[in-house]
Amino acid sequence: MPLNERQLAAFADKHAWKIPFDTSPRHLAGPGDARHVTHGLAAAGWSGVSDPLSAEIVLRSPDLRHSLQFDPQSATGAWWRLRAEPFADGPGWYAEFGELMPAEVLGALTDSLISAPSQPADPWIPVTSAGWHRDSESTARSPDSMCRIEMRKLSELQDLPSWHIETSEPRGEFSGPRIWHAYLDELTPPHLVTSFLTALADTSPLQRGMYERTAHYRAVQKPSPLRPQQVVDGHNNRISSLRAHARSARRQQTKPATTAANTNPARPAARR
Repeated sequence: MPLNERQLAAFADKHAWKIPFDTSPRHLAGPGDARHVTHGLAAAGWSGVSDPLSAEIVLRSPDLRHSLQFDPQSATGAWWRLRAEPFADGPGWYAEFGELMPAEVLGALTDSLISAPSQPADPWIPVTSAGWHRDSESTARSPDSMCRIEMRKLSELQDLPSWHIETSEPRGEFSGPRIWHAYLDELTPPHLVTSFLTALADTSPLQRGMYERTAHYRAVQKPSPLRPQQVVDGHNNRISSLRAHARSARRQQTKPATTAANTNPARPAARR
């Protein structure tokens, strides 16, 4: 079923009483509200195909190619799983994301899945522009060294890399216990990788309510200049934009192709 006004009202009711706190860095901000992801996809026509009484949520795209699974009972720590089936215009791919990864960061990726693909930029550019340190050509770490991005190739003969992101406890020269992870396989479309890393490295804070869970005690919080209603309005504006993108995409798919007869009208027959 499409996203309805009752569901948007429930989001507004939850956030209307929360005093927003600017929370940074993003990789320590905590999970936030999962509806940053699910509302965006539902607004674009994705439908729920899971048992409504189950804790697990599964959404599927209108063309049945993509699916998103949210499983808070996962034993692997991957609460989010995003899959694309092989299709005429491209191969299948897979990505997964841990429990404490900010929903807004995953939402940036799924928003790009809905919108028309842009020319993929170098995914390292937004990372280094945000002050992350490049340890090598294939790795980068956040200024606090608690989040690490690694690009891995399966072999020397394989050009396409997979992406591994891990936020972990600081422990001297080596990483401590993992806080959350993300994995995007080597066939994940490059523009989605860029959208994800851009949102992850963005230095602007995320909003969390007072006493809301963060990923780590090192997350820095201070009262936000935003009012609760502005947080709700920002969510609703994003939903409206995604609905418009989805409608535009559907119109493009159903638009009849221009025939050669229309572009090159026949000339009248010559008189004998």
